[in-house]
Amino acid sequence: MEKTTKILTVDDSRSMRALLRVALLERGYEVAEAEDGVEALEWLETNSADVIITDINMPRLDGFGLIEKVRASTRHIDRPILVLTTESSDEKKKRARDAGATGWIVKPFDPEKLAAAVRRVAH
Repeated sequence: MEKTTKILTVDDSRSMRALLRVALLERGYEVAEAEDGVEALEWLETNSADVIITDINMPRLDGFGLIEKVRASTRHIDRPILVLTTESSDEKKKRARDAGATGWIVKPFDPEKLAAAVRRVAH
């Protein structure tokens, strides 16, 4: 039987995490949630996700910091990370890519496009 793809969503907005959870569960993914980069890193210490979807603007540790820390850890160095944000400036996209992001999705997201992006990066 095929293993279910597990996705960690990281967003300080409870409503955005709920939208992501519904969109991903309906498409057969397993979903874990964290409300900021610090909580995500704590979760990743003892768990694993096939794909991480993170917001940029969050308290405590933002998306850029989370991506850098995930990339610095040998355990998750190759983990695909999708940035899901209202930000769309080239400068922010470049900063996310430089930090190690795999892809970029602008909010509000289209559930089918989100699922397609996850399929593209999940291995």
